[in-house]
Amino acid sequence: MNRLIGFIRKNTSALLWGGWALFFVIYESIALLNRKDGDTLSENTRGLFRTRKSKAGRAVFTVAIAGGAVWFLFHILTETM
Repeated sequence: MNRLIGFIRKNTSALLWGGWALFFVIYESIALLNRKDGDTLSENTRGLFRTRKSKAGRAVFTVAIAGGAVWFLFHILTETM
């Protein structure tokens, strides 16, 4: 039991990120296979930013995704922020 607790304490971040990734893969796979409208990440993102009907929504989405990608690139390469 002590070994398990030690393992969890040492790897908490990896376990949480891995659990989140596993949840996402399972949930998204189910959403893709059942073919219901509005349940995938892509469909919800399009709805949130209104990319089908709004040029402003497309612009905000583009800036958000590009800005996040640029920040993450610098974050990883410079090991800051």
